[in-house]
Amino acid sequence: DLGDIKEIMLDLSNGTVAYAVLSFGGFLGMGDKLFAVPWHALKLDTVNKRFVLNVEKERLRDAPGFDKGHWPNMADQSWAREIHSYYGTQSQASELRV
Repeated sequence: DLGDIKEIMLDLSNGTVAYAVLSFGGFLGMGDKLFAVPWHALKLDTVNKRFVLNVEKERLRDAPGFDKGHWPNMADQSWAREIHSYYGTQSQASELRV
């Protein structure tokens, strides 16, 4: 158990979940930093009743994150591209609409 889903970010144009906002607590010295993870990067483990992010622990050290008081602008296409590129997912076209 590396962290918890603290919030979700919605795509308001279609009402779907775009990102899970994760907190890794003190894991790897990350403190109070939050991480937006593309919803499609998470897999539901129905046996253990949790979501699984298939990323090596070491890779999380360099994961793009943000402070609790400074949330990213989801309409910023460069931010969305960075997040999806990092996690190896494809952004949904509607996520990039302003």
